[in-house]
Parts: sequence; structure tokens; C-alpha cells
Amino acid sequence: MSIAHHRKKQPEQVRQQLLQVAARLAYDHGLGNITLDAVSQAAGVSKGGLLHHFPNKMALLNGLFDDMTEKFDTAIADAMRSDPVSQGRFTRAYVSTVFAFDEAEAKTAETETGDAHAWRVLTIALLAEPSLRDRWRQWVADRADEYIGTDSSADCQLARFAADGIWLADLLHSHDLSADIRRTMLSHLKAMSLR
Repeated sequence: MSIAHHRKKQPEQVRQQLLQVAARLAYDHGLGNITLDAVSQAAGVSKGGLLHHFPNKMALLNGLFDDMTEKFDTAIADAMRSDPVSQGRFTRAYVSTVFAFDEAEAKTAETETGDAHAWRVLTIALLAEPSLRDRWRQWVADRADEYIGTDSSADCQLARFAADGIWLADLLHSHDLSADIRRTMLSHLKAMSLR
């Protein structure tokens, strides 16, 4: 009997490994160059094992979207729980989470660990894949509806748009912002959410 027959199956661990490998490969070689064969080989998972979780490349991208938006939602919820002021609470959490993911991206460039590669790949996929853009648009619309009473002011919306701009600038490495400038920007955006 082979070792595979004795190995304990851990489907969620395999799924996460496949997502991490796909994100790393897409980050290193470009989204258009990822294939299911390359992902299964790099992950050390059989093609059948990969197909069990992700029957095609779009399913893999949807899995990456689901995984990252779940982590994004969790980080936002955690930030909201520790904020006692209801006015702009979602906006402050959103802005803080975007800045935290962007910091993780900067650290990943040095350490090659964490979710930042997946975050970067997801952003690129959002730009490239119409169905993912639709899903992101729906995510934004759902949050706008949910927090209409506390986070619909022009200042709250402007703060979230500015955070999205930082997200894009970090993705493109178009601006070299010091940690002090980033802290000041974050502070200003959070203050805007109170108006």
C-alpha cells in the first residue's frame, strides 16, 4: 500500500495550499501564465486532487476571491468590534484594513510570506476578469447598503476612495511613501470618517 493511502486527508489544508501556490505563481509569472498543471505540480498535489477543489482556472480565481474577501471581511469585523463610535465605523475599519494589507504586501516583497501575494493577485484578477469585477462591485454595494446610516457621508466615501487609491498605488509601486506619511494619511482618512 502506498504512503498516500496512509496519509490523513486534510482537504481544507490542501485547498489553502493550492490557493497560496496559485497566488505565488501568478505573482511571479503573471495571471495569464498560471495553468492548473503548474499549480498542481508546484503544490505537490495530483491533478485530480486539484480538480477536486477547482475544476478549472476560473474556479481557482473564484476560490482566491472567496478566500481573500473572507479574510478582508474578518479583518474589517475585528476592527469594527474594537471601535466604540458608530459614525464611520465601517469606513475606519475598511481604511485600516486596506492599509494593513498594503503593509503586508510591502513586507512580503522582502520575506515572501503571508497573504499579500494573494491580495496582489486578487487585485490584478479584479482588473482582468469581468466576473470578478461584478463580484467585487456586489461586495461594495452590499457594504454600502449595510452601513448606509453610518458610512454614507461624502467624507466617508472619499476616505474609502482614497484608501482604494493607496491600494492601487501600492500594487503598482508607483509611489514611495514613508511609514510616517502612511501613518499620517491613515490618521487623516480615519478622521474624515467622523464627519
